[in-house]
Amino acid sequence: MDINKISQKLTFDDVLLVPQYSQILPKSTSTSTFFSKRIALKVPLVSAAMDTVTENEMAIEMALAGGIGVIHKNLSPKKQAKEVAKVKRFENGFIFSPEVLSPHEKIEKAFKIRQKLGFKAIPITEDGQANGKLVGLLTANDFFIDRHKEVKIAKRMTVVKNLLTAEKGISLEEAREILEESKHSKLLIVDKKGSLFAMVTRRDIEKQRNFPKATLDNKERLITAAAVGINDLKERSKELASVEVDAFVLDTAHGHSKKVIDSIKFLKKNFPQIDVVAGNVATEKGAEDLIAAGVDSVKVGIGPGSICTTRIISGIGIPQLSAILDCSKITRQKNIPLIADGGIKFSGDVAKALAAGASSVMLGSLLAGTKESPGELIFSNGKTFKIYRGMGSLSAMKKGSADRYNQNYSKNLDKLVPEGIEGQTIYKGSVKNEIFQIIGGLKASLGYQGCKNIKELHKKAKFVRITNASLKESHPHDIFITKHSPNYRK
Repeated sequence: MDINKISQKLTFDDVLLVPQYSQILPKSTSTSTFFSKRIALKVPLVSAAMDTVTENEMAIEMALAGGIGVIHKNLSPKKQAKEVAKVKRFENGFIFSPEVLSPHEKIEKAFKIRQKLGFKAIPITEDGQANGKLVGLLTANDFFIDRHKEVKIAKRMTVVKNLLTAEKGISLEEAREILEESKHSKLLIVDKKGSLFAMVTRRDIEKQRNFPKATLDNKERLITAAAVGINDLKERSKELASVEVDAFVLDTAHGHSKKVIDSIKFLKKNFPQIDVVAGNVATEKGAEDLIAAGVDSVKVGIGPGSICTTRIISGIGIPQLSAILDCSKITRQKNIPLIADGGIKFSGDVAKALAAGASSVMLGSLLAGTKESPGELIFSNGKTFKIYRGMGSLSAMKKGSADRYNQNYSKNLDKLVPEGIEGQTIYKGSVKNEIFQIIGGLKASLGYQGCKNIKELHKKAKFVRITNASLKESHPHDIFITKHSPNYRK
């Protein structure tokens, strides 16, 4: 190796974006972008597929805000599919194939469904099939469980003649109009024979109005992605497809590998309707090979995360800004979205990642510790924390993520080689506030550079390299901070 041929690579703290002439105010900028070929976002934020970051609550909030969440895979395939289903059912246009019961079943069964899935009203069909003849609706107001659990549904349900119904073929806008003019909370759609086709709820209409930026599919349900690995790919992908997940995220520490490429081809062949995101890679060649295999988005980042030790343990990695710049040479040419995964500490880093060529950024540490992240609150020394751990930590690997690092799980933890750590992060409250501050910082950056959107940022952005003294100057200095800002924690 000729030492003179060693290339120099940079990360976010090594550079600043150059301010440029602008006629654009931050409030007039657009943060719309793409997560993958077919999935558009209103904000370029993706919650990481980590078991201390994203389950259904985080994925719901991300989608409502205009981003997307990736449900982690440290769950059984069935449990992960249930997490996806909760997101898909949170906000609906037409609810096709709703949960139904037969009039001959006991009310106790309806109560169990309500406890498990949260449904307050269940359509009743003659044979208990989703497309059976509609005979009634059982709501939470129709029974008291202590008194009526052994009573048959037929005796307590609201019969079909007293329900609000419409014929199949009605548009969603027409359905909304009927509901809004009525006093009912449910509109049941039936065919000419009276068989149940779909349902529309007042609650879902209100949700759609309250969250105009929400990331929705063509049935007006929230969009969500889910992580898959290479070991149980067939079983897990089948379960996720059954609940209509919107994207598979092939999540491995080393995405530029034969097994990942073979997995991409399997997913694209068997589930052409579902976008495939794959990674992680850190080189132009890695991105090029994933694109050749058929991916709909490339995930970039080897070891930049705050809880990742891959670079220290293996000596492998490329500083994140340079990794994005290198990979974006081919992703831009092929018109494939690039997801920058890891190393984001502040909203300014989001702007730098996007300026370098990313279409969106995957966040872990900035979202960990919020109310919506999995895990219990921990109280210590007068402060509130939540656990945040890398998927390469011993505890996460034991739970199921060992295959991400091409290691087989062993009950003997001494036989695992971790590439991450576990720690605590300060409790931050609702993730809505974090998203607001991050997007506010991004919009400010677009304004400073005279860019009206992310596409323009890709073309106009200019970087300047800085010294350690400049980095120190960039942070608050020569003062003792007595009150922290909501978007600056160090």
